[in-house]
Amino acid sequence: MADASTETELPLIGHLLELRARLVRIIAGIFIAFAPLAYFGKEIYAFMAQPLLSLLPTGATMIATEVASPFFAPMKLAGILAAVLSMPWTLYQVWAFVAPGLYRNEQRFVMPLMVSSTLLFYGGIAFAYFFVLPAVFHFMVGIAPDGVAVMTDINKYLDFVLSIFLAFGIAFETPVAIVLLVATGFVTTAQLRAQRQYVLVGAFVVAAVLTPPDVLSQLLLAIPAYILYEIGIVAAAWFAPKRSDKDEPSTDVDAA
Repeated sequence: MADASTETELPLIGHLLELRARLVRIIAGIFIAFAPLAYFGKEIYAFMAQPLLSLLPTGATMIATEVASPFFAPMKLAGILAAVLSMPWTLYQVWAFVAPGLYRNEQRFVMPLMVSSTLLFYGGIAFAYFFVLPAVFHFMVGIAPDGVAVMTDINKYLDFVLSIFLAFGIAFETPVAIVLLVATGFVTTAQLRAQRQYVLVGAFVVAAVLTPPDVLSQLLLAIPAYILYEIGIVAAAWFAPKRSDKDEPSTDVDAA
């Protein structure tokens, strides 16, 4: 008779081996994206710095206060950008690992959420770059005292921009978070509608913490966040009833 512990150990080892394979593919995907981005690192950084550089006086530039900053700042940007751009591949590997254990109706539910969460995150970054950063830097440059030259360090600029991107990328995930909360039964759409006024106040409080101290940049985060909250309620009301179907676990296993 086979040992019961051996029977349970073998499937566990198989799952761990598959998990390792998926992680290797995720890392490989990031490195494949990193190679060309690193080659054009200086050009990419220049594009990232354009919202500030376009507002500086003629002849004004950014500075590097550390010896290795001109090299490491573009490489850091390339690495983070590689991880962001390879997110669809990363999520696909996660999906391929967990999909065999999901019911068919759960598969139909999770896949749209993964796709929409990726697109919303990209949308948040694009919104921050094209609308928020120009408004923020216009305010910053405008309040500089007379005789003070705005010459930002390239590392500090990169950290600031990345924090803005992260804040808006996460804020734009609000509809996905609401759909998940409703679908899992933590809250109902009726409860979410009843909390609108508190969410609106909370959006402005969070915006005041995450953005510079000017009204425009706070509005650019708080208003879209609240609109996305309302969109999340509508999406949850549409998705949640579809979760009541019972289904058998899928036997479809992606071997990719």
